[in-house]
Amino acid sequence: MTQRERMLAGQLYRADDPELEAAHSHRHRLVTQINAASAREELLPLFQALFGTMGESSWVEPPFHCDYGSHIRMGRNCYLNCDCILLDVCDITLGDNVLLAPRVCIFTATHPIDAAIRNSGLEYGKPVRIGNNVWIGGNTVVNPGVTIGDGTIVGSGSVVTKDLPAGVIAAGNPCRILRPITDADRTHWEVLAEQYQAEHP
Repeated sequence: MTQRERMLAGQLYRADDPELEAAHSHRHRLVTQINAASAREELLPLFQALFGTMGESSWVEPPFHCDYGSHIRMGRNCYLNCDCILLDVCDITLGDNVLLAPRVCIFTATHPIDAAIRNSGLEYGKPVRIGNNVWIGGNTVVNPGVTIGDGTIVGSGSVVTKDLPAGVIAAGNPCRILRPITDADRTHWEVLAEQYQAEHP
């Protein structure tokens, strides 16, 4: 296996491999252009070149940072606010309609617990999967290997260390489930939306 193949498989690898260094250089050029862009119309082709996939009507606000970019797969109608950091040594998968508030960090990169092995330069990663219709509040950290289920909301400032199921509100450090999202929640917001539509036909 190549070092890149080992990396994506979650096995120990070396980041100073020539193939990975070339991928880093490619990412660095694109991200530098993204974060220096002065016009919105310049950004979409740069992000499309950076990401593995970027679904229709998705958008990312600069500044933005990542490890490779090519291991980020984003669904339709996603919105990543400014200062998000996605360390994608393994796949980061975002479903449709995902909202990331400012300074959300998604980390797949990690290191061995043993200091001697860690200091030798070996590292590894674990993929992160975010379902459809997920909203993650500002300054949240999603740690390696985490899966967040469809429709879940994560409160600002959380540190998500374990999987979260679908359809819950969770928050805290470490992040924990506060309560399910219920039919009463949906009814409440449907009423407010109907009032808005009535006032703004």
